[in-house]
Amino acid sequence: MGWKKRFATAGITAALFCFTSVGAAAETQLDAKPLKLRQLTVSGKVLPEVMPRFVYDSGRVFEYPDAVRGIYVTGLSAGGGNFAKLVDMVDSTDLNAMVIDIKEDRGDITYKMPKDSPYADISKEYIKDPDKMMDTLEEKQIYPIARIVVFKDSTLAKAKPELSFKDGKKVWENGRGESFVNPFLKEVWDYNIDIAIEAAKLGFQEIQFDYVRFPEGFENRDESLTYDMGDYSGKDEDNVQKRVHAVTDFVAYAKERLQPYNVKVSVDIFGYTATLPEAPGIGQNFQKISENVDVISSMIYPSHWTSYFGIAKPDLEPYKLVKEYAKVEKAKLGELDNPPISRPWLQDFTASYLGPGNYQVYGKKQVEDQIKALYDEGINEFLLWNAGNTYTENVDYMNGKE
Repeated sequence: MGWKKRFATAGITAALFCFTSVGAAAETQLDAKPLKLRQLTVSGKVLPEVMPRFVYDSGRVFEYPDAVRGIYVTGLSAGGGNFAKLVDMVDSTDLNAMVIDIKEDRGDITYKMPKDSPYADISKEYIKDPDKMMDTLEEKQIYPIARIVVFKDSTLAKAKPELSFKDGKKVWENGRGESFVNPFLKEVWDYNIDIAIEAAKLGFQEIQFDYVRFPEGFENRDESLTYDMGDYSGKDEDNVQKRVHAVTDFVAYAKERLQPYNVKVSVDIFGYTATLPEAPGIGQNFQKISENVDVISSMIYPSHWTSYFGIAKPDLEPYKLVKEYAKVEKAKLGELDNPPISRPWLQDFTASYLGPGNYQVYGKKQVEDQIKALYDEGINEFLLWNAGNTYTENVDYMNGKE
């Protein structure tokens, strides 16, 4: 994308920023004002000065829905035969949004980037024609959200081990063979935010960052793994607070860098973090993250809880579990001066891995029970998760909504 600046008078006033990109052009007339550089402070450190904010226009027009009610869509689904079926499902029901993988769980981008892009080698052709996909979403007014998996990234960890965590001479892997990259490093931050900017240029209206955290149980290995703490190494605080600051600072920095692209910023977060002052191992502090986003999406699948809220088998009581969680979250968000939109992830899958007696088959009733629990607590937005993108049919997505 090229851009030009024109300055008027010896006093150097900013008059015009003009931006062009393939398939889109934007020109923003700014009021003539003295040019002032802005600074961003992250965790007490002043970052280098940045140019005044410009406004990028993808050329696409989407209206924010009355309330987002969405589904998760993989890159393979978005670029394959399942896409038309999912579009029809959203278009013919009270659903109105899609969360589409742009950078997926292994760290690959789901559509082909130009050959001269620094991301060309990690881009896959799952979505063969992203512009056509966006045309369809715009025509149907399906609100598009780009999912960017941040710190879980086996691809980047393998390519640049110095940006990851080492166990001896090897890049550390969890029990599922996955690697993470290091949230302490600004190079990792910029790597992911630059991908998010490309999604914004396509016309996505919101960037949803997932895996904004250290690996689970990191407090048990933070002293045994080898990794760079970057600017956080000299801070006079314990490792727990260093992790919390790194994660929170990334979110604040991402929101600042994405503001010129006129997109909302959302973060997926473990539901249990709302029940704690902070999750010490993974660096997630519910309130601190919430202060820096437009939308907070807690993952509150009933199957993922263990005896919380006095519920012995949460998967069997989806209404009660979601309702009790919502009460806790509302209290936490109520303490903030400017709380974000609450848009939890709900369960539309069967957790048979829990074993007999601990799970139930999830269908119309179980999905509707979760939705009603949110509505009963005044939460109007939600997202449905099914890893295979096979969603329950004939659900009343306004169940309990007055």
